[in-house]
Formats: sequence, structure tokens, C-alpha cells
Amino acid sequence: MERLQAAIEKARAQRKTRDVPGQRAAAATPAEPVLETTPSEVDQAWEALAPVKLQDRLMHRNRLVAFHEGKEAGPYDMLRTRMLQQARTNGWKRIAIVSPHSNCGKSTTAANLAFSMSRQPGLRALVLDLDLRRFGLSRMLGQRPDHGMIDVFSGEVSFASHGRRYEENVAFGFNGSATNRASEILQSSRTHDTLDAIEAVYQPAITLVDMPPLMASDDNFGFLQHVDAALIMVAAEKTSMTQLDVAERQVAELTNVMGMVLNKCRYTDGAYGYEYGYY
Repeated sequence: MERLQAAIEKARAQRKTRDVPGQRAAAATPAEPVLETTPSEVDQAWEALAPVKLQDRLMHRNRLVAFHEGKEAGPYDMLRTRMLQQARTNGWKRIAIVSPHSNCGKSTTAANLAFSMSRQPGLRALVLDLDLRRFGLSRMLGQRPDHGMIDVFSGEVSFASHGRRYEENVAFGFNGSATNRASEILQSSRTHDTLDAIEAVYQPAITLVDMPPLMASDDNFGFLQHVDAALIMVAAEKTSMTQLDVAERQVAELTNVMGMVLNKCRYTDGAYGYEYGYY
């Protein structure tokens, strides 16, 4: 807790000199860590996180197909690899997952990507649920945390005690309750300082942030300028071209558009993962 607080204070001091709108997104390389952390300290921080307990039956029911590797996980493994390649090429580390409206599969994609990344040797990833008006990721994974990321941002609990580790290299930050103050919290400088500090302590190769739907509230607009890029999820036969265009324009005004993913498509013809395990 003391180390995280020190990181927060240093992040706050550094933010005064670099907090220019769009600067993070435009940077070719990631910012310097807000606190020096040795490799052994990073290892210890990860090992100290409590493991998350998951039920196989619940994973199947909630379409978390990447929970086990195989043919069904193929599309998410491909998305994982392409995301990581693009992130490395551009020096991006903090990636938001957004959608024009609800029910586009943001949280499902975030969870499946987490499981896919857990199978990537040498990769460490944080997956944070910042859809603070709901707690879809915790419900999807069958979690009932006593606290949420709101409490981490307020300083009530540390991420070290709140975060949950899956396998050896993926850490989740869940929500335990909803709030109507999501916009104010996400725009708070303390929130951004805390995120910088968490990343400085755990040194993830990538941080995935599950965000609220763009058209549901203004929660995204005060936050997306503090991510390196955003992946836009759209739902086949539900998201209109107008909604897609508006979402892309809104995201592009705040950060880099990493790409768009067409979800819930019934007609894939095995385009992805069809030949998984080919001979």
C-alpha cells in the first residue's frame, strides 16, 4: 500500500508536466514508469495477488470459449496476436474496449482476451472493469468481490488486496457494486494517477480496460484521452452504420482507433479458427 501511494504521488507530480490532451495517444513510445521497480519486486507483486477461482460450467454458459485452448478459442487467439503486434509496433500499452451501445460483447471479449493472453509465454496483462455503472465482468466470471475499482481509486483499498490473478500472468480488477458517479470518478486526476501507479508496480505488457457503451453516458469522454488506443466492438445486425460512424469519430477525437471487431455474426463460414489443429 505504501509503495502504491508513493507511486501515486510521483504520478501526480509528473502529470503536471505532461497532462496535455491527446499527448498520451500521440506518443510513439510509452511514458517512463512513475516509480522504479526491479524485476524481482514485480515478480513478488504478481505472486502476492490472490488467485481468482472460476467455474468451468459458468465459463461455458457465458460463451467464454477461450477459457480452454482449441478450435473455439481460435478467433480470440487471432485477435490477441494482432492486438499485441499492433500495440508493440506503436508503443501502445493501455487499450480500451468500447462499443457504440450495450450488448455488443465488450465484457465477453475482454474476458476471452484475458484467457487467451494467459497462454502467451512471457506476457503479463491487466484486465480492468471500468464500466462503473455495472459490474458485468464480475458477474460473467462468477465473482462477488467485497470492493471494486471505485474503492481502489478512492484509496479505500489497494490493488494488491483487490486484484485477482489468473494463472501466472493475468490480473483482473473487478467491480463489486455500481455507481452513478462514474463520469466524475473516471475524469478524476486521482484515478489516472492510480492507474499509472498500478502499471508502474505490476509492469504489464498491456492493460485492457472494459469501458461503458459510448452512447449511454459521458463516462468515456473524460477517460479515453488517457489510453493509447481503443478497440471498437460492434454487433452484427444490431449496430447501424450511423452508430458505427459516430462511435469511430468520437473515439478518434480522443485517442487512436486500434480497429473494429464485428461480433455476434452468424455467417462466418469458418473464416477464423476453422482449420485449427490442421495437419
